[in-house]
Parts: sequence; C-alpha cells; structure tokens
Amino acid sequence: MALFSKKTGPAPIEGVDVVLADLDGVVYAGPGPIPHAVESLRRAADGGRRLGYITNNASRTDAAVAAHLAELGLPTRPDEVVTSPQAAMRLLADRLPAGSTILVVGGEGLVVEVEKAGFVVTRSADDDPAAVVQGFAPEVSWVELAEAAYALQVPEEDGGIPWIATNTDWTIPQARGVAPGNGTLVSAVHTAVGRLATVAGKPEAPIFHEAVARFSAKSPLFLGDRLDTDILGANRAGVPSALVLTGIDRPKHVLAAPKDGRPTYILSDLRELFEPYPVARVKGDTVWVRDAAVRIDGPDVRIVSEGAPIDLLRAAAKAIWDTGRQIFGFRVPERLTADPFLSPRR
Repeated sequence: MALFSKKTGPAPIEGVDVVLADLDGVVYAGPGPIPHAVESLRRAADGGRRLGYITNNASRTDAAVAAHLAELGLPTRPDEVVTSPQAAMRLLADRLPAGSTILVVGGEGLVVEVEKAGFVVTRSADDDPAAVVQGFAPEVSWVELAEAAYALQVPEEDGGIPWIATNTDWTIPQARGVAPGNGTLVSAVHTAVGRLATVAGKPEAPIFHEAVARFSAKSPLFLGDRLDTDILGANRAGVPSALVLTGIDRPKHVLAAPKDGRPTYILSDLRELFEPYPVARVKGDTVWVRDAAVRIDGPDVRIVSEGAPIDLLRAAAKAIWDTGRQIFGFRVPERLTADPFLSPRR
C-alpha cells in the first residue's frame, strides 16, 4: 500500500510563467509578512517567473502596495499590482462618460483610480452623482455609508444610478486577527436601501483577466487564502489555483468547499510550491495521499491512516468532494477539522 500511496506529481510551480498572488493572508497580514511567503516568492522570481499581485483591498494605491512589498523584500512596480478599484473603473467606463461625478465611499486607493479614469470625485449625495463606487478603507464611517444610501434610494432598474462595489470580502486578516472587510460595509448600505451592488473584484473574473493580459501569462498560477473569492474567482477565469492555509480559510472550509470553489492545490505555506505535489489515489473505498488515508463509510468520514496533516486534509477533501454530497451530510471526526496550520490569527 505504501508504494501505491506515495506517488507524487510535479511541484505546483513547475511550468508556471507568472505567479499571481493575493496579498492579505498570502503575502502579509497587516504590515508584517506571512512566514515563508517572501522567501518563497523570491525563489519563484529567481527561477525566471514573473510575479504579479491581485488584491481586493481598495484602501491603498497600487504604488503604495508596491512600496510595501518592496519594504518586505519583494521589489515591485505599481503596474505589477492589479487592484479591485482598477477593475471597478472598467465597469464604470462601460456605463458612464468621462467627466461624470462619482460618489466615492473608500480611501485613497479608490479616489486615485477614480481620478485616473477621468471621473470627478464627490463625497456627497447632494452633488447629484452619476454612480456610487464603494471600497474598503479603515477610516470609512457611518457618514460615508449614509451618503451612499441617500444616493442609492432609487433602484437602478427604476432609473437610479449604478452602484459598484470593488469587492465584497466579509473579512480581512490583520496582525491582531480577522477584522470586518468591505462586504460588511456594502451589506450595511444594502440593508438600508434594499438593492445589490455590482461587484468588480474577486470572485468575478474580470480582475483575473486583467492580470493575465497585463502579464501576457501563458501558464499562470494564482495563490489565494479564500475559497469564496480567490479560488472561486480563479476558477471562473480558468486560472489554476493554490489555496494556502496562512490566511482566512481553514481545514473545515476546505472540506466544505463547493464544486466551483475548489483549488487545484492545497498548501500549508508557500514553501510547498516547490515540493512535488502528491497524487491522490483511490483504492477501493479509500483515498490515499502518501501515508494519509480517508474512507467514506455511509454518513461517516473515517481516518484510515494519519500521515502528515496536510496530506490528511488533501485526502479527506478528495474523499468528500468525490461523493458529490454536502459536508453537512457527513459525520466528520474532529481530527480532520483540527487546525495545525499557520494563520495570522496565531
């Protein structure tokens, strides 16, 4: 059985020409780097691969993000950072003429992109804006959310103005833990006005298409820490992905991942980009990943062999996913939802 179970395939990095990485939870948490992330990305670059960054965080400009990455040891140009405000501007440009007044809810990163796109920024609904664009910034207050609500009283289908959200991430990793993200702020406005925003960033495909085109990528790999935005978006765009367990989503989320939110690879941290990736093998009713094995027994998920924690998670995920059944239909041992992996919450 050991010879059968230990087969490996190429490392995830093999054949990749452009590595596209999410930032929060993958490269850094707050101002500090995620352990092993910077060294691993530099190793990828030293191997001749281009590095690009895709972020839903609208609070900073691409230049500010590039400067932060450089401080962490990743020399980066602003045009190597693809932001959700940039994706939002593409949506606005398709709907409104240049020079239109846009009510901005968000920080400098969003304001700069609105102005670069040829629009006029306002913070007041009294200025008769042609659209509202909303993005995350730590300083966003009730006053700004209220101005958005005032401007969005009429649904767009009834003649109201467009409402573009840069992203709807519910949470954002910070050095002190997990904090509310832009999705919570968008939801507050939605609750007030009863209408939905059009989303520009992940998990929608345009931000990925922009990144692939910008880097002329032939064989990209996207690195993310969230299934519902990063991995879902990469799948929608047809880009192979790796979920790295250094950010938001944990083993329990992996086991429950819906079909359209499952990654190509599951990694403990970015060092595993360079390690041969184990091939999951099915033997009878058991899934083996190297020395880890999991079996589905009716409503029960049973551990046959522990192996390494990351291989056990990989085996359990494949075993559950292959059934086509929802996770709530199983009894899952606590060992499979234990979380020995690195997270900024620790």
